[in-house]
Amino acid sequence: MIRARIRVTLKSGILDPQGQTVSHAMENMGFRAAESCRMGKYIELDYPGDSDPQALEAEVRRVCERLLVNPNTESYELSLERLQDTAR
Repeated sequence: MIRARIRVTLKSGILDPQGQTVSHAMENMGFRAAESCRMGKYIELDYPGDSDPQALEAEVRRVCERLLVNPNTESYELSLERLQDTAR
């Protein structure tokens, strides 16, 4: 199996109200105040192990750019990892 791991974050300079809410909640609950808190998304997509890694990466990038990521406000990091087949 090949796992695509996608990390989506807001671009710098974009306000992050969800991160600010978490930061304020931490402070209100008595936790140490973080200097900043930015929220994002983490997505995993699993594909068959016989997939061509180069073609798969190109396809997942298209999925990110057309479906998962708002290019105006977000950026993403993509990595592919071949996992050991644990099914027997």
